[in-house]
Amino acid sequence: MAFAHLHVHTEYSLLDGANKIKEYVSRVKELGMDSAAITDHGVMYGAIDFYRAAKEAGIKPILGCEVYVAPNSRFDKELNGGEDRYYHLVLLAENNTGYDNLVKIVSKGFTEGYYYKPRVDMEVLNHYHEGIIALSACLAGEVQRYIVKGLTDEARKTARKYEACFGKGNFFLELQDHGIPQQRLVNTELIRMSRELDIPLVATNDVHYTYAEDVEPHDILLCLQTGKKLADEDRMRYEGGQYFVKSEEEMKGLFPYAWEAVENTQAIADRCNVEITFGETKLPHYEVPEGYDSWTYLNKLCADGLAERYGDGNQPAGNTGQTLRERLEYELDVIRTMGYVDYFLIVWDFINYAKSNGIPVGPGRGSAAGSIVSYCLKITDIDPIRYDLLFERFLNPERVSMPDIDVDFCPNGRQTVIDYVSQKYGAEKVVQIVTFGTLAAKGVIRDVARVMDLPYALADSIAKMVPNELNITLDLAIEKNPELRRTYQEDEQVHTLIDMCKRLEGLPRHTGMHAAGVVICPEAADEFVPLSRGSDGSITTQFTMTTLEELGLLKMDFLGLRNLTVIRDAVDFIRQSTGKQIDIAAIDYNDPQVLASIGTGKTDGIFQLESAGMKNFMKELRPQSLEDIIAGISLYRPGPMDFIPKYIRGKNSNEAVSYACPQLEPILRPTYGCIVYQEQVMQIVRSLGGYTMGRSDLVRRAMSKKKQSVMEKERANFVYGNQEEGVPGCVSKGISEKVAVGIYDEMMDFAKYAFNKSHAACYAVVTIQTAWLKYYYPVEFMAALMTSVIDNPKKLSEYILTSRNMGIELLPPDINEGQSGFAVCDGKIRYALTAIKSIGKPVIDSIEEERRLRGYFTNLNDFITRMADREMNKRSIENFIKAGAMDSLGGTRKQFMSVYIQILDHIIKDRKSNLAGQISLFDIADDSQKEEFDIRMPEVGEYTKEMLLAFEKEVLGIYLSGHPLEEYQELWQSYITNTTNDFVLDEETGAVRAADQSIVVVGGMIADKTIKYTKKNQVMSFLNLEDLVGNVEIMVFPRDYEKYGSLLNEEAKIFVRGRVSAEEDKDGKVICEQIVSFEEAAQAQGAPIFRSGRRGGFGGGERFAGREGEGRTGERFAGREGEGRTGQSGFRRAEGAWSGKEMQNPAGAEGGSGGARSGRGAGKSSPGAGGQDAQTPGRLPSGIWIQFPDAESYAAREKELLESIADSDGNDDVVIFLRDTKGIKVLPPNRRVNGDETLVRKLEELFGQGNVKIKNSR
Repeated sequence: MAFAHLHVHTEYSLLDGANKIKEYVSRVKELGMDSAAITDHGVMYGAIDFYRAAKEAGIKPILGCEVYVAPNSRFDKELNGGEDRYYHLVLLAENNTGYDNLVKIVSKGFTEGYYYKPRVDMEVLNHYHEGIIALSACLAGEVQRYIVKGLTDEARKTARKYEACFGKGNFFLELQDHGIPQQRLVNTELIRMSRELDIPLVATNDVHYTYAEDVEPHDILLCLQTGKKLADEDRMRYEGGQYFVKSEEEMKGLFPYAWEAVENTQAIADRCNVEITFGETKLPHYEVPEGYDSWTYLNKLCADGLAERYGDGNQPAGNTGQTLRERLEYELDVIRTMGYVDYFLIVWDFINYAKSNGIPVGPGRGSAAGSIVSYCLKITDIDPIRYDLLFERFLNPERVSMPDIDVDFCPNGRQTVIDYVSQKYGAEKVVQIVTFGTLAAKGVIRDVARVMDLPYALADSIAKMVPNELNITLDLAIEKNPELRRTYQEDEQVHTLIDMCKRLEGLPRHTGMHAAGVVICPEAADEFVPLSRGSDGSITTQFTMTTLEELGLLKMDFLGLRNLTVIRDAVDFIRQSTGKQIDIAAIDYNDPQVLASIGTGKTDGIFQLESAGMKNFMKELRPQSLEDIIAGISLYRPGPMDFIPKYIRGKNSNEAVSYACPQLEPILRPTYGCIVYQEQVMQIVRSLGGYTMGRSDLVRRAMSKKKQSVMEKERANFVYGNQEEGVPGCVSKGISEKVAVGIYDEMMDFAKYAFNKSHAACYAVVTIQTAWLKYYYPVEFMAALMTSVIDNPKKLSEYILTSRNMGIELLPPDINEGQSGFAVCDGKIRYALTAIKSIGKPVIDSIEEERRLRGYFTNLNDFITRMADREMNKRSIENFIKAGAMDSLGGTRKQFMSVYIQILDHIIKDRKSNLAGQISLFDIADDSQKEEFDIRMPEVGEYTKEMLLAFEKEVLGIYLSGHPLEEYQELWQSYITNTTNDFVLDEETGAVRAADQSIVVVGGMIADKTIKYTKKNQVMSFLNLEDLVGNVEIMVFPRDYEKYGSLLNEEAKIFVRGRVSAEEDKDGKVICEQIVSFEEAAQAQGAPIFRSGRRGGFGGGERFAGREGEGRTGERFAGREGEGRTGQSGFRRAEGAWSGKEMQNPAGAEGGSGGARSGRGAGKSSPGAGGQDAQTPGRLPSGIWIQFPDAESYAAREKELLESIADSDGNDDVVIFLRDTKGIKVLPPNRRVNGDETLVRKLEELFGQGNVKIKNSR
């Protein structure tokens, strides 16, 4: 092979290269080449990914970059503009010195020369030229630019300049031919220059995509970059379709006149030899006090911590067979052997700094809590011995990898800690970490459809067919969703769209900055990694977190946890209001009253337990210990949820717990016979199979990563043993082969879901701390909680409603009593002054300072007089009045609004007079006379209640003294399925609670209405519907607007039945289908209010639409969770229902309507949950019953069920029965069917014989 591609753009030339690294390497291998380069535009984002992929394929990786060179200095910010701002130049690393220099050159482009592009200049190139081979690049290269302009002498001068910089034989003139006329002109001149100047030639193809057929998707990618559409004439294009990975023959065919240029590519490739070292730890050194080295100082700190935490170090360390001191010494020995002594000292140091400076630190996070060293150093605050946490899950001597200690800080102090670390180790050594946003499955469909100018509705419908699953791909989506597969196969337009999307899917589209990640280097960061610049100007690495870890650099996550701020503020409030100093770390974590309060499901504001599903789970779990909370946090996730019923049965009855062999009992006893944690998998492998703890962790990793070959090998070792490898096996310990195989299979099944107990335990500590504060000091806790969400009006209004339901009185903001945050005042909560719009913290600070210096304000005149010098403008005073903050100053809000401008103007006028040396009557009057000069309050009364509420909404973002809907709360709650908070994007999950495309009923007041006209000039409307907790957007299309337009006036109170529209990273919307006024709903007196469009029946809206455990009426309101039902997902328990005597097998069904029930009319049902039977305690509803294993299975097939019964019209209820929880739910009246044999057979075919039964009415 005599050719290698040396000018190649990969996917990391963002939105310019469609050449995926793995495909590129595969294609190069397929073409028989032995070397290939990466030269992305100005960056080295993909260098390590490419290096690894090439090495794995047996291809030599050539690491390079196409840099941007400034015409003069990199510091110049403007020259001629346009193309002349920079030139292109390709740089290739010849050796490791060249690689190090390339890293510095690329970094300088961002840190010093960034202007439109990351630019370098000749000063940088001359300084870092060693070990680098340079190519003159494309038509945008400096030499080529001069040739195109006809300035051949300048071109020659430039070529000599670069040769002088990089050295003879290290600079090449680059030939390219993509069919562009200018290239032929340039190539002719370059060949002439080569001969005259004795500068060698090289041929490249400026690769931007992998295959010739990728020209179309690449063109779409360019449109994404430039914001254009394919149909646009004036846009960026790569003409000719020649920018793909060509073969040697194709390249030689392009340059028959310059074969040496083609062959020089291989000569250059042969010269380039860079070796990247992975796994070699590069830790900064921690400066220890005089008289110590790192090892002795770590031992001293741990010995002190052991004495403080445990007292006697000779106590047994749980079931380990060691004493506490022996356990500590074992861990320390592992830490020293693996080279992580300084790592622990660095982490100890900044955590110690935070705690010493009053910055709250979390009790721990992740597997680090399994280490007694971490506990003794106070890096973590949960005892690993007491809770049976494993060190080897954290740091395994048989698995060499960097330890990973992530730390939670109070968000207000997080940056202070990062600044401390930067100052201690040097700002040039501490940088943040880059992340990449990618063209994911749903997003790429919308992006590509926009570029192809396809209708938004089409793109939206196709995107919504992609399942909402983590790491979903378009191929997987087509495989999983029959509707998407059918559309893809049958609709040519959709087929083309998805084919284009598949080629672009997964490409990085933009950079971001890791929310918490910081890398700490032993030297300046650009000695190890190329640097970039974030959107806010901060310096970041160009390599991602995982790559940095592979390179052996110290990556730390400084995370902000809002709940730590809540805990700190609540403790401060308690001290202020009661004088008690609470040590939150010393509370009883098994307090029965606190645990009982969690078991009520009223867990708003409690860490990890706020979701509706978790509230229901806590009601079923009824936790009685911290261990139960740890297990609950671990189980409430997809997958492990299946084990919840078994866990609860075991918890409630010892008879329900069984063990396959006696050796399992001590391991699984805390979790009632269920495998819940990764640590339990490790303990089973060790105790039953005789593995070392280190090797047991390797087995756990293989199971969780689904490494099939490793798992099968270890199955034999676990069961039968392996003498050569020192594994006794289960059989040697008297455990039968059958039992051992069964245990291993169960572990394999669960290991992919099992949770890290250390992480769950740390979070459970915060859970109990917040629950303890809420139970014993509810006012202080809620004040702290509301302060933490002061910038989130929707969450704030939810917590205000929670407070009211807890019986806590909320006082309006007050100019004399108020503080910057929410405050506790005589057992009540005082609203925060900073929550008032246009009132910044400096204004509040000046008010508090004025109160400290001169006491409370006595009246409006006194307030304005004293604050007039403190930048208190008219807007601030007006907003204080509207918010009710002046109510205590003797007057009504209407009076204050009438005179405040007059008072302010009077004061300003007097001050101007004083400056001019004039004396007023006021100045010579005594104090008793001065009152006569005060501007008196006019007798204007007070605003109406509606006006006062409107003012509060305007300046606070919420209603405070009441709510326009409060008198309708009972009516509202009786018909809605979801509150507006269910449509708000959750910052943690990145999704809304209401499931996309589900049918919901929302209700509230129209706060705003926008009219739009369609292309057909039809009227449609966008409504801002406000309920007691927030707002949601309602889309009313022309057909429905024509029908319901008379109801759609601002401040009108309506119920809306519609379909959820939930897009990625956006709040959800509701697409209107039906509207009913509150007045009409009230007249219905509890009867269904919505007419089914399918067959004219009525329903109140499906209360169970949305995700499991979410979107139900009572559960969005603290103090009312789950009213009227006991199970999860709106199901109520019905023990023995499926096997009851009144149940009939389908063979006994009578044909015709009413065969399953007799004479119950649809009109008798309750608003949203079926007929009377469903509402009568102890009585089971008659109708056609369908059994599902669990709620998740039902949710997965709900749409299929509804479609299957859509054509059956009758008076028989459809009842869903969940086998695991014995829960039942009756579908709404508009889903009633004719329970005849035809339907029964149809349902049996779909859901299986034995899963469909009929209950006749008695």
